[in-house]
Amino acid sequence: MEYQFTLIEEYIKNFYESLSIHTPYEIDMYHIASEMDIWIHYLNDESHVYKNKNGLYSIFLDQRLSPQEQWQDFAHELGHVIKHVGNQYKLRRMFRELQESQANNFMYHFCVPTFMLLKYNLTNYMNVNDGIEFVSDTFNVTKDFANKRLIHYRNQWAQAKSDAAHRKRMESRYRKAPPYSDETNKILARALEFKSAKRKEDHQCQFNI
Repeated sequence: MEYQFTLIEEYIKNFYESLSIHTPYEIDMYHIASEMDIWIHYLNDESHVYKNKNGLYSIFLDQRLSPQEQWQDFAHELGHVIKHVGNQYKLRRMFRELQESQANNFMYHFCVPTFMLLKYNLTNYMNVNDGIEFVSDTFNVTKDFANKRLIHYRNQWAQAKSDAAHRKRMESRYRKAPPYSDETNKILARALEFKSAKRKEDHQCQFNI
């Protein structure tokens, strides 16, 4: 069964490929930041992003965190840069929570991209515990992060299988549904041409009256 990418998965795939990044071992936080004109700074405080007066962004990472946690925080803050504008701290609480949720979703997909996961034969993906250590080591994320990402990956596959089964069931019940035969397509094309010509004729008559 062919996996159907979501919009965010497709976006991240195109983003990485635009930087000629195709494997987890080619992912480099500093390279990504450089390509996007983002400055990285470290401080003893919670990680956050700041938009400078010149329009460029700085991402401040908590230097007390492990390298894996700093990479995860970078992806979270990058999600704010890509998806959001303005100072989120001035937003109302519910809207700020929404943006945080969106940035978290971006973070999980960015740190462990689906198009890279698909290259590995994770035959036991339904059993999340079997893949935690592999994903943690391969994508340089914490085990807790890998666990949550694999749960989401498993759910996406389950949904994809369900959608495929539904499409197959509907196609068997409604055989006239697309794709149509070549002969049927020709008949439909002629019908559309006739309908278009009739509309033009009626339109001209209205102006002539």
